[in-house]
Parts: sequence; C-alpha cells; structure tokens
Amino acid sequence: MKTIAIIDDDVHIGNVLEEILQKEGYQTLRAYSGTEALYLLSQNQPDLILLDLMLPGLSGEEVLAHIQNIPVIVLSAKVDVQDKVSLLLGGAADYVTKPFETKELLARIAVQLRNTAKRQGTKFLHCGDLKLDDTSMSVSVCDTSLSLTRTEYAILKLLMQNPTQVLSKGVLLDRISLDTPDCTERSLKQHISNLRKKMQEIGGKDYIETVWGIGFKLAEQKS
Repeated sequence: MKTIAIIDDDVHIGNVLEEILQKEGYQTLRAYSGTEALYLLSQNQPDLILLDLMLPGLSGEEVLAHIQNIPVIVLSAKVDVQDKVSLLLGGAADYVTKPFETKELLARIAVQLRNTAKRQGTKFLHCGDLKLDDTSMSVSVCDTSLSLTRTEYAILKLLMQNPTQVLSKGVLLDRISLDTPDCTERSLKQHISNLRKKMQEIGGKDYIETVWGIGFKLAEQKS
C-alpha cells in the first residue's frame, strides 16, 4: 500500500484530501507546518508528498528544498506561471492549482507513482546514442565504452533519468549528494565540463545543454 504525506495547514482541506486518498486505498501522513513536515519526513519515507506553499514556520518552498527522491505535487492557490516554473525547476514533480478537481489530482498522483516505479525498476537507460547500465555502472556513447568518475556517472545518470527536464545546480547537488558527497557547487561545473568533453570526444557533439541562469539538461537526443 502506497503512503502519501499531506503537508497543509488548512485542516479542512487536509481532511478532504485524507478522505479521498484513503478511499482510493492509500495510507496517509499529516503535517501542518513546515517544521513539522521536516520532522515527519525524518521519521517516515512516504511514496509521494502533497505540499502546500503557504505554511507556518518554514514555507513550502523551503520544505521542498529538503526533499530528495520523493515525488512532490505542489498544491497552491498561486496561479502565476513564473511561480509554477520556479517550483518545477526547484524539484517539484507537478503543480496543481487550488481549487482542484478530485479526478485530476488522483490521476496526477497515479502518474507520479507509476513513473517512480518505472525509474526504480529501470537498470538500463537509453537516450539516443547514450546507454547506461546501472547494474554494471557502465556507460557507452555510440556503442563505445566511456570511462567516468563516480561523480560524472551520477550526474549523467540523473540527466538521463530526467531527459526533458532542466535541473538546477541545487537540484543536481541535492540528488547526487548521497552518491557523491565530495561534489560541491564550486566543483560541479568542472565535473560537468569534464563529462561533456569525454562524451564529445566520442560522439562528436555536445550531449549536455546549459540553460543559462537555470541549470543543465540533456541535449535532445534522436533515438
């Protein structure tokens, strides 16, 4: 049974969400402030988080920055496009505007849980002429083996897991921190530069795109 954490200080909305989710067979956890949310997540590992932004204590944006490897769907009354873009680039998996339709929210939850299951079950990634085998931790470009450092491997794996998403420096560092605790914001740029050079020497093109002022993404690949 999947567990979903509801982080919202509005008791009524939280109760409605809890009732909806439990009817669908999900287990639920509750937190009513940003500080309480961090404590809850330090003691539990939910499969998905529904996160409100306007929280007492730490804001939803601040809570989001502490969450790793759990899909987060932001629920907010904010409708500004830039707010949505910033949150998605900051690590949120999806954004649903309040008030929301129950069927749509449940569908978005199902999609995120399905995507997580696929990522966890996938040991082999293939993007154009890039291939990564996570079982043997091997990478090839145009069927030519590529020798990478641990940090370079972690960066490429994350980019290949999110081939259409722009990942900010902060998100990259957060998500590879368990595998590469030695990587810092200062050294990240050099690691990406080295990774680019190694792939370009084999494939003859740039495989990593810099989105100025935002972060990095995998360059569009033709399968």
